Amino acid sequence: MGSAGKYRHEFKYNISMGEYLELKHRLMPVMKYDIHNVDGKIYKIRSIYFDNYSDKALREKVNGVQKREKFRIRYYDDNFDCIKLEKKIKHNNLTLKVNTRINYEELQNILSGNIEFMKDDSRELVKELYCKMKSQRLVPKVTVSYDREAYIYKAGNVRVTFDSNIRTSLFKSNFLDDNVYDIPATDLPTDMILEVKYDEFVPDIVLDILACNLRQTAFSKYGICRRFG
Repeated sequence: MGSAGKYRHEFKYNISMGEYLELKHRLMPVMKYDIHNVDGKIYKIRSIYFDNYSDKALREKVNGVQKREKFRIRYYDDNFDCIKLEKKIKHNNLTLKVNTRINYEELQNILSGNIEFMKDDSRELVKELYCKMKSQRLVPKVTVSYDREAYIYKAGNVRVTFDSNIRTSLFKSNFLDDNVYDIPATDLPTDMILEVKYDEFVPDIVLDILACNLRQTAFSKYGICRRFG
């Protein structure tokens, strides 16, 4: 079975290293690390995104299509014990994620094109990806990797994340390698993205922390990693 929440607000901002340090200093007394930041350690996210031969997902992003979706497979800190197949639906500044767990063997089969096992799978998201790999010709397209530091605030279900060291590889065969050979995807190594996600509202105490001259952006990790092909 898969899991899905409700639509959440999502805003992204380009920030400098100085802004990151200032915001972190202000966030830490108020917000808690999320469960992945064990002992405050930054964790690594690696995903492989799907698109078709006409780059439907990429073109919809570039053209600002109001409602669009992307499929990806994701794991954390190079640990294959928890691999997630995800569909992210974007509708203006609202996002909805649907996900389900897959195992390492299933991941290998999907990446190598051996997908007939997905046809009658009990997990709806697995079957949906199978149908779209067949009907829309979705294929694994690019690897997106980055380091994340995340904070949560219970009221409003607020999540603030800092993403840095954004990297990419065009070769899906590298996705399962112990040593993935990827390259920087941003213009400067210090470029960072701040993401703010919440349900219905952001408490005033968090708003006060974020009340600085942030530059909202339409930044897409998938989009910037596709600059190379």
